[in-house]
Amino acid sequence: MTSTLIWIAVFLFAVGLYLSWTAGRLDRLHARIDAARAALDAQLLRRASVAQELATSGVLDPAASIVLYEAAHAARQAEEDHREVAESELSQALRAVLGEEGQMEAVRAAPGGPAAVEELAQAVRRVPMARRFHNDAVRAARALRRHRKVRWFRLAGHAPFPLAFEMDDEPPVALADRPTT
Repeated sequence: MTSTLIWIAVFLFAVGLYLSWTAGRLDRLHARIDAARAALDAQLLRRASVAQELATSGVLDPAASIVLYEAAHAARQAEEDHREVAESELSQALRAVLGEEGQMEAVRAAPGGPAAVEELAQAVRRVPMARRFHNDAVRAARALRRHRKVRWFRLAGHAPFPLAFEMDDEPPVALADRPTT
């Protein structure tokens, strides 16, 4: 009788230890999602800021400046529900404005233009990487949260189900192949 109770206690301890480890892993994944989301937000804000600076610099033609400024402003001011759409529209505006012949030459020819182009290229290049890191963390957390043990024992607690950030992040052709310095 005593040995049976000991084995039951050892078994319950092992199950508890396993569930505790799984809950800790899930908590670390949620922390990783939060950190990746903060990095993504920072990169999106940087891209929108650099685009706004370029739009107000006076080197673009007036129509292109207005299109780029409005898209960047909308991306910076977008509420969380509409953020993916606003960021996709900024990507499209960047491709439209910088895809025109002569726009990139005008920017590069302006005083401080090469530095502005490099800063924009870096900002545009970092957004897909930050989004990929965020979405990878979301994918890992979702996979763990789908396990029965996590659902049955409610190991996720009250944490919201993680959502991926889906947007159009294709860079303008003029900035896509620029080497980093």
